[in-house]
Amino acid sequence: MKAEFFLYLISIMLLVFGALTVTSKKIFRVAIYLLFTLINVAALYFYLQYEFLAAVQIVVYVGGIVVLVIFSLFLTHRVGSDLPAPSYLKMFFTFLAVLFGFGFVYSLLLGHEFTATETIGSSISMRSIGKAMLNYGEGGFVLPFEVVSILLLAALIGSIAIAMKTKPKA
Repeated sequence: MKAEFFLYLISIMLLVFGALTVTSKKIFRVAIYLLFTLINVAALYFYLQYEFLAAVQIVVYVGGIVVLVIFSLFLTHRVGSDLPAPSYLKMFFTFLAVLFGFGFVYSLLLGHEFTATETIGSSISMRSIGKAMLNYGEGGFVLPFEVVSILLLAALIGSIAIAMKTKPKA
């Protein structure tokens, strides 16, 4: 009963912050709501006992991507400005895309046979995952993490380049 309460609490917070992320008009608030949405996704992973995925979610998305978004917002000096209202045509196509997405996921869920399991989570320990992360030999993950770090560095440099003001031509 207590575990189900936390599942429902996390799910409600995920839906609320997700809805606030896409409906808020202040760009800084959108970034903060996105931060809380991603934290709730990590909490859902913790609830399902996927600790490694939760840690990756927090490190990469909460610690990396959202911080980059907030950093670029501060560089553009448009933190308090409102987002422009979308056109009716854009809202119509967004509604169609959402409707198609729900239909697609619903058809996938109906077509798949789910089997009940006795255990939640995996039997792989965090120690073995940590050793695989630091291993550069066969089965190691050092190279993908280095590639991701270069990608984040490129995103940071790109956000700085976009945020730099250009001098108006005389």
